[in-house]
Amino acid sequence: MKERQQDTEKTSSAIDIRLVEALGEIATRLNLSEIEIQNGDFAIRVARNLAASGASQSAVAPPAAASVPAASASAPAETAPNLESAGMVKSPMVGTAYRRASPNSAPFVELGTSVKAGDKILLVEAMKTFNEIIAPCAGTVISILVEDGQPIEYGQPLMVIE
Repeated sequence: MKERQQDTEKTSSAIDIRLVEALGEIATRLNLSEIEIQNGDFAIRVARNLAASGASQSAVAPPAAASVPAASASAPAETAPNLESAGMVKSPMVGTAYRRASPNSAPFVELGTSVKAGDKILLVEAMKTFNEIIAPCAGTVISILVEDGQPIEYGQPLMVIE
């Protein structure tokens, strides 16, 4: 019994509570839904439930860009799309959106581009892995809701294909 209690104390003392608190503060300050660090076999993941606190935020704009007006000159979408559109492409994960394969290449799609179901339209980088986002249906890209290199959240609208 004493041996098991000592093992538990060793395990709990191996986790630096200050590190967990610091990660939580960073996640809160940057309005992230989760943050994870890894060093060898040691990993810590802190996740927040943003459903209750995120109700006042725009469903289109990412948290980092909440203070930037949606109609700014650099915004990719000029009009607010119907968020319930059947052709709405949402992010399947938290990561960074890339509209092109490399900084020197052309974007996968532009406004007005015709796409077929299965065409690559974006890349999402998560944990140093690039994940292809494909068009769920055939149609025309009528709205692009993310900038190249923009951090994105799970379920965030990325594009509208009509």
